[in-house]
Amino acid sequence: MELKEKVSKKIHSSKGLLEEVALKIGNNPEMGFNEYIACNTLIQVLDNAGFKVESGLANLQTAFRADLGKKRPRATFICEYDALPNLGHACGHNLIATASLGAALGIAPFLKELAGSISVLGTPAEETGGGKVILVNDGVFNDMDLALMFHPAGQNLLMCSTNALDAYEFIFIGKTAHAATAPEEGINALDSVIQLFNGINALKGRLNKEVSVQGIISEGGDAPNIVPGRASARFYLRAPSRVQLDKVVDDVIKIAKGSALMTGTRLRINQFEYSNENFVPNKTLSLAFGANLQRLGVEDIQEFEVDKGSTDMGNISKIVPSIHPYLSIGQGLTAHTKEFAEASLSEEGLKTAILAAEAMAHTVVDMFTNPNLYKAVKSEHESHD
Repeated sequence: MELKEKVSKKIHSSKGLLEEVALKIGNNPEMGFNEYIACNTLIQVLDNAGFKVESGLANLQTAFRADLGKKRPRATFICEYDALPNLGHACGHNLIATASLGAALGIAPFLKELAGSISVLGTPAEETGGGKVILVNDGVFNDMDLALMFHPAGQNLLMCSTNALDAYEFIFIGKTAHAATAPEEGINALDSVIQLFNGINALKGRLNKEVSVQGIISEGGDAPNIVPGRASARFYLRAPSRVQLDKVVDDVIKIAKGSALMTGTRLRINQFEYSNENFVPNKTLSLAFGANLQRLGVEDIQEFEVDKGSTDMGNISKIVPSIHPYLSIGQGLTAHTKEFAEASLSEEGLKTAILAAEAMAHTVVDMFTNPNLYKAVKSEHESHD
């Protein structure tokens, strides 16, 4: 029996445990940075399997790292496990965590035969908190050489690029007054926000269609008979690259400053979430994953697509060769819906997590047994620097 078959056999022998983990996390949805059940469940399984576990990474209570072996290269399987408000695991993060766990458990018994080591990294708060960004900034990836995860979807997709994202809040400070009897004594901060939106709407007319600026009024005043002394707006700004995004950010900040100048308010600018870099899939590593998928019987695989969303996995892809393929848990499903949450607990969803675990584990076997292939992966990554 060749090594990949042994790895698959080990994963399938752990199927009951993996399904139990997927359902436990899936039936106990937790918001970002509060994923205690998910984190502790994964840590317990990895500790029992002989991994050296470190919890509380980067002062994040629900982040962890589990290592097995000390040789390089080190392949890291990424776990996500935060849920969505009111929807539960409508992005399938319970399956992401389960697949990465399964891949690690599959390789673990055979690691001494391989030229490398493995880690499982628990990353909290993908949806809004940027947990991976915090871990990257803390140097967690300094001794890691490959990063692998899969994402549930409504189709099979080998590679995708995502947008870089900055999250900005603009707070305008004016002066309150009675809106009916003495409006001239006030400085209307809401007017500043309205001018900001007008300016951004004008800007959108000359932006590339790949760029997006989405905003809300987060604070608009207290009562109709009070001139708003404070108003604010929050925006997500996205673009296919950091260079493009920086230009858009500069334009929007200029508009905000102009809005304050026109209305006589003071302006404060904050970034209310960590920035996401655009995800750059490693094509060589992705194609190796795709070849393993095909060997496992998956034939309907789209190779590449542009995703207009964003993920903190992008920050990892800038420093470590990474893959983030999509595998179907139900044809045509859309993430962040009730139907997707149900699919994340379904038999097909669990089956897909096992498949993803096998394909990721087999891909790491390729990296550890074929030095030239691993060298090609590294060379491609370095060419993007």
